[in-house]
Amino acid sequence: MRVPERGRGRVQEVAEFQTTVRGLLALRDWPQAHRVTQVAMEATGVYWKPVWAILEDEFDCLLVNARHVKQVPGRKTDVSDAAWLCQLLEAGLLQRSFVPPKPIRVLRNLTRYRKAQIGERQREANRLHKILEDTGIKLARPTRRCWPSWRRASCARRSPRSRRRSSVASTRSTR
Repeated sequence: MRVPERGRGRVQEVAEFQTTVRGLLALRDWPQAHRVTQVAMEATGVYWKPVWAILEDEFDCLLVNARHVKQVPGRKTDVSDAAWLCQLLEAGLLQRSFVPPKPIRVLRNLTRYRKAQIGERQREANRLHKILEDTGIKLARPTRRCWPSWRRASCARRSPRSRRRSSVASTRSTR
């Protein structure tokens, strides 16, 4: 953290926090106590997400691509990286990565979870089918009884719209 000093300089403080809920809440309270308005963090895997979630409502957060920051030689530790990010943020030299708004992130998480659950359900059905077939029980795979009218003309259950199309096509062909 870099905050203005009484004179013209800056005071730089470095602190470490645990990634437990208590540690993340302490992380949120520390910059609030110093009236910090902006927070910058590197996007490293998914490790930034809990920190972002706890800080995004209180601060103007910037997520920075680690590749853009790491290109400067001599910055090898997390502590020196944090100090370097502070200096770059203060100078306005950081490029913000796109993070979707919270409602979009929640919707994405739910749809990903739903997709995973559907896939898991299908895998379980396939496992059960294989076990039953291995024990000698033959199961018929579900098939579609009625193909669309463009695939098979002899389909018994056609929609009224497709029937109209076929009758119109047959009258045109007879003229």
